[in-house]
Amino acid sequence: MTLPWLSQSLQGVLREIKSVKQERGTGWRRWFESDGLDLVVWLDGSGKVTGFQLCYDFGQGEQALTWREGTGFAHSNVDAGDETPLKNRTPILVPPEGGVPWSRLEREFDARSESLEPALRQLVHRSLAGRAGDSAPPSTPPR
Repeated sequence: MTLPWLSQSLQGVLREIKSVKQERGTGWRRWFESDGLDLVVWLDGSGKVTGFQLCYDFGQGEQALTWREGTGFAHSNVDAGDETPLKNRTPILVPPEGGVPWSRLEREFDARSESLEPALRQLVHRSLAGRAGDSAPPSTPPR
């Protein structure tokens, strides 16, 4: 979505949403959004990143690429749960219909991530760059 009142240079930058509802457990999450790409980061109680999720292709078959420490990547389609105007269900992750566009995600993340702390930016970039050009699919989420 293009916001005419927002300068073109800021539209593509990942901006942190400050009032993110936290999940119960030992850590917390941070959420960053931009035009066409969202990043959710999970951290443990000490602030160490334990996972992240990139959501992309909004409005055209949204996808989610999730990385978790110890298990690696999982790729999913997002079922928004809104196929009927009579009922809105909670969005869920379902098995993907295609492969991960590793190189494209790496480029899009790099173009939008200048606002992130260097350590977080490097972690996500290295994770994506390590798979760019990889034709092997990541694992799919359990059903």
